[in-house]
Amino acid sequence: MGFSSSLWLRTLLWEVMFLLPLLSPYHLLALSNSPFPTNNFILGTASSSYQYEGAYKSEGKGFSNWDNFTHGPGRSRIMDGSSGDIAVDHYHRYLEDIDLIDALKVNSHRFSISWARILPKGRFGEVNWAGIDFYNRLIDALLLKGIQPFVTLSHYDNPQELEDRYGGWLSPQSQDDFAYYADLCFKTFGDRVKYWITFNEPNIVVPMGYRSGIFPPCRCSSSLALVKCREGDSEKEPFVAAHNIILSHAAAVHIYRTKYQTKQRGTIGIVLQHEWYEPISNSTADKLATERARSFFFNWFLDPIMFGKYPTEMENILGSLLPKFSNKDKEKLKKGLDFIGINYYTAYYVKDCIYSTCKSKFGVSKTEGSYMKSGENNGIPIGEPTSFSWLNIYPEGMEKTITYVKNRYNNTPMFITENGYGEEDHPNFTLEEHRNDSKRIEYMEDHIEAMLAAIRKGADVRGYFAWSLLDNFEWIYGYTVRYGFHHVDYATLKRTPRLSASWYKQFIAKIKGTTGLEKLVQNT
Repeated sequence: MGFSSSLWLRTLLWEVMFLLPLLSPYHLLALSNSPFPTNNFILGTASSSYQYEGAYKSEGKGFSNWDNFTHGPGRSRIMDGSSGDIAVDHYHRYLEDIDLIDALKVNSHRFSISWARILPKGRFGEVNWAGIDFYNRLIDALLLKGIQPFVTLSHYDNPQELEDRYGGWLSPQSQDDFAYYADLCFKTFGDRVKYWITFNEPNIVVPMGYRSGIFPPCRCSSSLALVKCREGDSEKEPFVAAHNIILSHAAAVHIYRTKYQTKQRGTIGIVLQHEWYEPISNSTADKLATERARSFFFNWFLDPIMFGKYPTEMENILGSLLPKFSNKDKEKLKKGLDFIGINYYTAYYVKDCIYSTCKSKFGVSKTEGSYMKSGENNGIPIGEPTSFSWLNIYPEGMEKTITYVKNRYNNTPMFITENGYGEEDHPNFTLEEHRNDSKRIEYMEDHIEAMLAAIRKGADVRGYFAWSLLDNFEWIYGYTVRYGFHHVDYATLKRTPRLSASWYKQFIAKIKGTTGLEKLVQNT
């Protein structure tokens, strides 16, 4: 055998050795009795524009807030000092990446549109038709493979022009800008896009950008942050920014429903990150603090969209600090979405900080809800620890999160829009070591089974998106964390499938009722 044949055989044997235990009949038992609808349940992969596309100033694209952040003082806050200038060059390699998506046999792919790529100056400038053409090609190429595009309008990155012109989300003008942008997208792409997301994780964007100042636009009060901000007010501005984002969402939904939905027959929702919270003790104070934590993190955005008002816990504590919704606003907010997107990764214990002393710098102030969260209780972690202090593996939190959202929001249709396992980058690993991600497989298998448990109990979950198709730029972590089904060599940008890619493909084959997985088990 020549070298290439020998390497191929060695790789095949290596895959069988690691995959077989994870694809055994014991592990497949839950899947064989799964409640997945075989035809319409969505199983997909997820990505975002700034993390994937690169080409940050190509073909008329405008400067985004993250371009500005990574080219200015904000670059020092990124762990490896990197940026998304090139990212994984999806802008030029999207056809190659679609082949990778297709090879997994998923039926959907979630991506975001770069607002600055199609409207470099927001509503204050011309449409960049080169950007429009790119997304047309991307959407058409996905559909040709039978892959439904699941499109996010704002996934952290916005035109820097809007920040410079009027302060971005701190100004009500942002509502008009987002409405203009959304209208253009619905009009241009909506004949083919049937799933729209207005915002990805505004409950991360707002506190990170306007309370701690870690994300752009880097606004904070020095007394409530670990970084230095030139300006900002951590106790007021988060609620102003959140209010404008909520009303921007409402404006986009109103436009879609009144102008496009009947003809285009699509759906629209919002995505929020959900961390599951458990009280650190059985005390009434800690149980109430846990409810406050949910309200100040998740319900903060979803309650207004579903009920037209902020959570009671927030109203009682914040009073006049919370902006008010007009009657016109409330009318637009009624049933302000078709589905809820949930990004779930981990869980925390919660401790009350009203009647107890708390030492943490985050979460303990009145405007944050007066609670502290921790990954452990008396030295015992809530779930299996990882190399990241923020990530303890707690699959039970997936089922509990879905059940909580089901009960609070009248079982509105849900999608798990992100779930995945990040590993530290190891520059000295061989390619084979990089490919062996059995821990990712275990993490995802356990979380999918937890999702299935919630579905069996009646939760209307309609899809699951794995984060992520490729290793990519992970915000302030830069390229030091890898989430991909495919390893990316950042020097050459070569994509190489990991074991998890094979696992996901076989998992989907089993769900679709094919015999591919059984054959693999029998043959090995």
